[in-house]
Parts: sequence; C-alpha cells; structure tokens
Amino acid sequence: MKHIRTIINKEWAEVFKNKMVLSVVLIMPILFAVLPLVMLGVTSSATTVNISAEEAGLPPEITKGLCGGMNAGECTQVYMLSQFMLFFVMMPLIIPTTIAAYSVVGEKTTRSLEPLLATPTSTTELLAGKCFAAVIPAVGATFLSFLIFNIGISILGISSKVHAYALSPIWLVGILLLGPVLAIISAMFAIFVSSRVNDPRVAEQIASVMIVPFMGVFLASSFGVITLNVKSMVAAVIICAVLAGALLYLGTLIFDRENILTKWK
Repeated sequence: MKHIRTIINKEWAEVFKNKMVLSVVLIMPILFAVLPLVMLGVTSSATTVNISAEEAGLPPEITKGLCGGMNAGECTQVYMLSQFMLFFVMMPLIIPTTIAAYSVVGEKTTRSLEPLLATPTSTTELLAGKCFAAVIPAVGATFLSFLIFNIGISILGISSKVHAYALSPIWLVGILLLGPVLAIISAMFAIFVSSRVNDPRVAEQIASVMIVPFMGVFLASSFGVITLNVKSMVAAVIICAVLAGALLYLGTLIFDRENILTKWK
C-alpha cells in the first residue's frame, strides 16, 4: 500500500498541473449539478397543478411505474430528472479518461517513466496506483456534485416526491456503486491506451472511445428501449466489477516493463 500511495501522490502532483485536467474535474461536476437544478426550478410551479399525470395527457410509458401518486407537474419533473440522473452515473466514466490518458504517455514525454519502472514497485502496484489516482478524484467529484444537487433541491423547495425519486434505490446503487466501478474500467482502459502511444492528446482521444458503448445505453434508456431498475443496476455493478478485475489482471500481463525500458522512445 505504501508504494501505491506514493504513486498516487506522484500522479496528482504531475497531472493537476495541467489546466485542462483541472477544468474537467471541477467544471463538469458543477455543470451536472446545476443543470437539473435549473430545470427543476423552472418547472417547479407546475407541481401545484392538482390533476393526475394521466389527466394531463402524459404518455402511459412515462407515467407507468414512475409517477404513482404524483400530479402532472411532479410527474413531468420526475421524467425529466430521470434523464439527468444518468449523468451522475456517467460522470465517473468520463473524468478518469482525461487523467489516466496522461498517466503513462505524459511520463514518457517528460522522461520520468524510466526511473519509475526501474524501482522495486510491482506492476500490479504501479497499475493500481495510476488507476486510483484517476478514480479517486472522479468519484469524489461525482459524490460532491450529487450532494450539491440534493442540497439545491432542498433549498429550492422541490416536492418531496420528486426529491424521493432522486434518492431512490436505483440511483443510489447507480451513483454509489456502479459509478466507481465504471471509473475503474475507464481508468484502466485509458492507461492501456496511454502505454501504447506517444502523444497525450492521441491517448485521450482514443481512450474516450470507452464512453461510446455506455452512451448507447444512456440513449437506449432515454428512448425507453432499456428499462432501468434496481435489479438491472445491481446486475450492471456485478458485470462491470468482473470486467474491472479482468482489466487489472490483463494489465499485469501486457504491461511489459522491460520492453518499455529498452525500446520505447
């Protein structure tokens, strides 16, 4: 653990000198917290409408299983909020890409990688340190953003039913469990890419491909093709946790320290 902590501290000292990385870690969480609050604030007056969602003409695919006991305004808010909540799940997937993509190729360009690889630190410790150096800020920023969002809901006086939806088990599982696992997957993939290229910008662009399949899930959920519930979230956590473990194991096999020290330019 001492070696891993040392690597994490070293990564943070180097990476957070980059203004682009800092902007992603700071601005994105704020943006994702503020946007749904603006939406809720603008539509908050609609919650006073004393009619049911069905009477207001909202589609059954929206109201079914989502708007029980809510009026039309609350149901509309919950439906819109369901789209924004996915951003909190996606955030830990996006942020590590910028940090981890720089982790290896950045050290190659500054010629600080060779001394690091020559130390007694094992490959597993090296990968774990670089991975968690990207995961911890991403997860921390996501949790902070989600906290700010919930505080904002209370300040705005949004309906308790709408707030209860934001804190429902499906989103707590997605944000508190699935999000960190996705961050590990994103970070490990970005590290693999970073170890195979010689330009930090190329590494970030290629690593961002990891986001595409998950964006597909996001769009499928938005259009009702995929139904999100607690069971599907738990299943996603288990599957992604296995994938994250496999990536870490695979990384120890393909991360050739000797080849890096002798052949990389």
